[in-house]
Amino acid sequence: MSIQRSRSPFERLRQRLDRTSARCRECGYDGDDAGWHVTTSGRSVHYRFVCPSCAGVETREVRLESPRR
Repeated sequence: MSIQRSRSPFERLRQRLDRTSARCRECGYDGDDAGWHVTTSGRSVHYRFVCPSCAGVETREVRLESPRR
């Protein structure tokens, strides 16, 4: 058993999405070459899945908020 402590929470979420949501909702494609791509704007993190079969797109967004004072 290995412990993966060096991965960020965002990387762990991307891996979870890859394991659970890498199937295209439009055409049903489910392959190893499909996965989620991650970008950030500084205030939010965007996860995007593009189906290699039909080019269908699915997105998720995590908004980052500063702590309230």
